[in-house]
Amino acid sequence: MSAQDKRPAKLNIGTRGSPLALAQAEEVKSRLLAAHPDLGPDDVAIVVIATTGDRIQGKPLREFGGKGLFTKEIEEALLAGDIQMAVHSMKDVPTELPPGLGISTLLPREDPRDGFLSPIARSLAELPHGATVGSSSLRRVAQIRRARPDLQIVDFRGNVNTRMRKLSEGVADATFLACAGLNRLDMADRITAPVPVEVMLPAVAQAVIGCEIRLEDEVTAECLAPLHHLETANCVAAERALLGALDGSCRTPIAALAEWRDGTISLRAQILREDGSECLEARREGPAGEAVAMGRDAGAELLGRAGPGFFAAD
Repeated sequence: MSAQDKRPAKLNIGTRGSPLALAQAEEVKSRLLAAHPDLGPDDVAIVVIATTGDRIQGKPLREFGGKGLFTKEIEEALLAGDIQMAVHSMKDVPTELPPGLGISTLLPREDPRDGFLSPIARSLAELPHGATVGSSSLRRVAQIRRARPDLQIVDFRGNVNTRMRKLSEGVADATFLACAGLNRLDMADRITAPVPVEVMLPAVAQAVIGCEIRLEDEVTAECLAPLHHLETANCVAAERALLGALDGSCRTPIAALAEWRDGTISLRAQILREDGSECLEARREGPAGEAVAMGRDAGAELLGRAGPGFFAAD
């Protein structure tokens, strides 16, 4: 029996309902249709699922449990068979997944850099003394405080459009958003300047779209297989192994980027104190087959150098 014969009547893609999440789900749908000419547009449906993280407004997500808040309800629908795949921003996905689920497919990575957005300056360094920067990311806040301890931080929660509206209303003088998200929303022109990774290292798996499925669902795995990008997968494996070794979540300031060059992976990782007063860095380089081992080793090094209480807020 062919995969086409076994394929469900409709492939349901579960996603959050933000404009960016929908754009990412549409990208997966478009790639599926391109990879399988026998599929028609009506054979693949996008199912919007509200998550706990979307419903929590006005309070830091770390007070409610971290990253899994953006995946829990979608994964429940996946386990129940209501959807055949879930599409996630991989930076929102915990390192430990529910039993029976796995990330089968990673799309090619978009621009991993953070974008600086401001109506009054061209870069973080050019902001006036005491200016305000909006961010709800512990990583970005720690990096901002390390580079510019004179700046004032205001909490910026919400989707891309909400944060850009706050910036236009003068709630802050500047903010940071992932270049990848703005590119996917055709809003790259709103970026004042991309921030070099040497200045602001991105979040683990930033700019990567992942597809999660039931491990027993070989049919959906086969449908998604042509979409999988091996170079991205190896880089993300190194970054997520680092995150797992650090027991990291959105409650801890961790940054990492693995880059692929001719079969070799170069990994750079950072952990920071929340107030930006200290930053520890580790680097690894090796063959792609050792990606996970490199990530774990770098994480173990950073944990050993940090010591107890490094991530505790002052």
